[in-house]
Amino acid sequence: AKMLLSVVRLSQLLLLLLIGRARAGPSTSLLSNTVLDSSGVYFISYDGLVNVNSFQLSGVLTYNSYQYAAWYTSSRAVVLARRTASATSWGSWQTLTLNHTLVATDSHNVVALGVSPVDGRIHVAMDCHSTPVYYTVSSAGAAGSSVTWSASLFGSITNTIGTLSVGSQITYPQFVVTPTNALQFVYRTGVSGNGDYQLAEYDASSAKWTSVGSWASKTGTYTAPSGATSAARSLYIHGFTYRGTRLHVTGTWRENSGSVSCSSGGLTNHDTVYFYSDDYGRTWKNAAGSTIATSGSSPVTVNTSGIIIDSLNADHGLMNQESQDVDSAGRIHAIISYVPGRFTQCVTDYESNRTSYARAFHVYQASNGSFVKTEIPFAIEAVGRSQIALDSADNAYVVLPYVRVVSATASAGYGDWTLVYDGVGAGLKAFGEVTVDRVGLVGSGRETLGVLFQESSSGSTPSPVRVVEFDI
Repeated sequence: AKMLLSVVRLSQLLLLLLIGRARAGPSTSLLSNTVLDSSGVYFISYDGLVNVNSFQLSGVLTYNSYQYAAWYTSSRAVVLARRTASATSWGSWQTLTLNHTLVATDSHNVVALGVSPVDGRIHVAMDCHSTPVYYTVSSAGAAGSSVTWSASLFGSITNTIGTLSVGSQITYPQFVVTPTNALQFVYRTGVSGNGDYQLAEYDASSAKWTSVGSWASKTGTYTAPSGATSAARSLYIHGFTYRGTRLHVTGTWRENSGSVSCSSGGLTNHDTVYFYSDDYGRTWKNAAGSTIATSGSSPVTVNTSGIIIDSLNADHGLMNQESQDVDSAGRIHAIISYVPGRFTQCVTDYESNRTSYARAFHVYQASNGSFVKTEIPFAIEAVGRSQIALDSADNAYVVLPYVRVVSATASAGYGDWTLVYDGVGAGLKAFGEVTVDRVGLVGSGRETLGVLFQESSSGSTPSPVRVVEFDI
């Protein structure tokens, strides 16, 4: 009887421990903190740094058993790095310097990396803000292999993407791999508040790029609640993300006319939109499944029906180009941030108002198809953006500015946000925005989250560029 009682008590204890772990939710621990460059170029423009911006998307990425990163060093030259990465260990970083130096003191002019899996080439697009893009590509087989890491791997630097002319006003270059292992190039033509999003695709068999066409247009008319109108704009996307065979896009519109906002010191960004494609970006549907647009002929516009998933006027300092991810069930998750109405109904200085009052919100599609928005209960305390990444169990990790990591569980309906790592308290001295390696979290099998950041400095004094890895 005593033995039976002991077994029962032991079982109860184990059950309590399991329940406690379940209630505790996901956690994280810092595995490594490595220096890519002790003297990365440093200047603040548009509230950001050129080496780390949320729209960079792939400043750090994993491909096969290698992790890659890119940045500008203090001489303004472009540096690419790689290291081996496995579930248990990371190798030392190896670097090479491309024959290109940063042409403008502009934080938009980031370096974006991509890999075309079919031929193993590394693609680099960089240094543009409504200006010509600079592009180079490696020889075949360079990605994911132990080939000697040197600049001789890469070809000449051009203002075209291969032989494809993409124009002279390019911004926000991003590379994305499709479910069929094709590489796509996503970019904006035109200027802020008056631009179109474009898509191109790489054919590894011929090593050539072709244009798919414009998929989001500046055309249409927006009418603000005040009655003011705007006749031009540009879409700012939170991502261009494949999961399964579906391509997901969320974003916000920025109007060309300042009259739609309550103050000239605010931002003309409004509304969060969502649409998707099941044919690699050729045709587009809204969340209800209705076909709404065709790339190259009838792109998405501000007047496209059924795409707004969170309505917000241009008076709240809504930030553009935050982040998104897609869960294992193929449902979109996005981070947006703005100044809630409980603080003010009119943002008059978006930099100071966002730093004082802005909050991040998690917007996701529930299993019934509806969209849920939850305020993350931690102040941003910055102008800039946050990054979301989902683990293999669909738990959400959001890296707020300064490498503060908060997390919520899928089992709790993402209502249990907890601070799991405090980069400020840990003394990381991160400037603000970060870039994350989402492939390293799920696609690589490592279950680690890589975060690229740069230490804060003053003036134009160079500072260290780092990658930290978290065990998830």
